[in-house]
Amino acid sequence: MNGDRHHTIPDFHFIPTGIGSVPWTEVADTCDRILKCVPEAPFWPQFVRLSFFEDMIAQFSEGLTFLHTDNSTRTVRLSAKEMEKDLVAFYDRYLAEDFDAFAISESYAAGLHALLKSIRKDPASAGPYIKGQTAGPVTFALSIKDDEGKSAIHYPDLAEAIVKGLSIKALWQVQLLGSTGKKPIFFLDEPALSGFGSAFSPIQRHEVIEYLKEIMGYLRERTDVLIGIHCCGNTDWAMILEAGPDIVNFDTYGYMDHFFLYAEEIKAFVRGGGTIAWGLVPTLEKEPEGSIDYLARRLDEGLDRLLGLGFDAETVSKRSILTPACGMGTMEPAEAITAMEQLCELAARRRNK
Repeated sequence: MNGDRHHTIPDFHFIPTGIGSVPWTEVADTCDRILKCVPEAPFWPQFVRLSFFEDMIAQFSEGLTFLHTDNSTRTVRLSAKEMEKDLVAFYDRYLAEDFDAFAISESYAAGLHALLKSIRKDPASAGPYIKGQTAGPVTFALSIKDDEGKSAIHYPDLAEAIVKGLSIKALWQVQLLGSTGKKPIFFLDEPALSGFGSAFSPIQRHEVIEYLKEIMGYLRERTDVLIGIHCCGNTDWAMILEAGPDIVNFDTYGYMDHFFLYAEEIKAFVRGGGTIAWGLVPTLEKEPEGSIDYLARRLDEGLDRLLGLGFDAETVSKRSILTPACGMGTMEPAEAITAMEQLCELAARRRNK
């Protein structure tokens, strides 16, 4: 499948958005907070403390007949008893493009349905974009194990089914997001690619690129969407950029020096229309150096490095989004509110420059 970009290059100008997970449990109030803080590109929240089904792996397992999700044990495992039969049932639905069979229900994603309800009720509450996300194929396949603890990624037929299952579920979601009249931004979240390239990497570089390209190609052939890849740690960024996303999202707070080791690849990415989502606001540090002035200086440092690659200030501004460094689900609720406020303040400061 063709995974290349083919749409008009957007002008983002430092709009802020989120990654996904949040520590709050009040669904309607959280969606209101998101719409007020990041109205230009609101993201649907993953309520990881509300239900196990909102966990980033469990959340996207619904409808994949070869998986068994158990709320009582909080596990998602390969359905080993009738695997061949389950895979046949899956492919019957996949090849028939039975999108309803791969829908994400409200019990698995309360934030998705609540955010869309709010925007449909008041379309002016949101700007031109709306952001969704899925667990990326590598992270998902590494997280799903059989009864012996062997990951699905080690079974080629299962890994292939996972990529296709996530693809059709992503298409269902993107079409739902687009039904609001907003332009979908869709992230593949790949935390498992942190540290990729070490001696313990369970998957080859070309396989990662192939999996990512297949999902992006599937979406681009069928809908108009901007696709990002998020990784919140060190990784082989040349590999990520080679896969061909529209947006690359990295932990700017913690890993900027590592990211810019790939200067030539970054230059080619931006020159080709790519956007950088600066994951600036820390989400893991309990007492970060994260005063708003420090974070603003950190962003300036990153922007200066991008300017140093030969881009003018206008291009850098157009190709920049601001996000937290990662999801906020592990933060305390009050800390997450502060992080959202910092994110909005940083965006306002950049636009006032």
